[in-house]
Amino acid sequence: MIETNNIPQHIAIIMDGNGRWATERGKERSYGHQAGVEAVRRITSECTRLGVKYLTLYTFSTENWNRPADEISALMGLVLTSLEDEIFMKNNVRFRVIGDMKRLPDAVQQKLRETEEHTAKNDAMTMVVALSYSSRWEITEAVRQMLAEGVQDVTEEIVSQHLCTNFMPDPDLLIRTGGELRISNYLLWQIAYSELYFCDTYWPDFDEAQLHKAIESYQHRQRRFGKTEAQVESEASPLNEK
Repeated sequence: MIETNNIPQHIAIIMDGNGRWATERGKERSYGHQAGVEAVRRITSECTRLGVKYLTLYTFSTENWNRPADEISALMGLVLTSLEDEIFMKNNVRFRVIGDMKRLPDAVQQKLRETEEHTAKNDAMTMVVALSYSSRWEITEAVRQMLAEGVQDVTEEIVSQHLCTNFMPDPDLLIRTGGELRISNYLLWQIAYSELYFCDTYWPDFDEAQLHKAIESYQHRQRRFGKTEAQVESEASPLNEK
């Protein structure tokens, strides 16, 4: 049972398994990506209902540009058709995108900007799509920006301010579907103290019950951030409340 007073404020998801889901059904990989969009709708609505404030979805990595041209074309077309206002306006969700936008087709870039602008005043939750994104690219770009600005005193705070994600807190929970046990160049800086959850379920089959299971796993863990268990328990003690 989910504890409603301990919902992770930021959930990041690596949506893996679309292609394998389709292949096992004798379909083209693009069929799996289409089914994955339905999962995005389900999980976005449920996260909003639960009170999650940020949902970041790994949609297309910089490494994915090495995939077959027809699959990339299908994915870009899917981005255009899936950015419907209904999912955002119905759930009062703000849309943001992070990644190397310059590599995307012009029509996709325009649609992304339009969706960001149209949903800018929504405040129930922010859904962030990582598109043409990788963490090493992001950190490299941050270093380039700091060099261009002549930054001398480099601190963790300064680096964070130069990342694509500087408008939101680091993820509390990172979920990866599809059975793989790796991070795949995703939010490497930001997940330093995130709780990790891996499941075998392919993304198109990931539903509200699966999301609840991941959150319940998160809620049964003690987040120590480098401290000892005794320190954390002492700080949480009612005797220390003012």
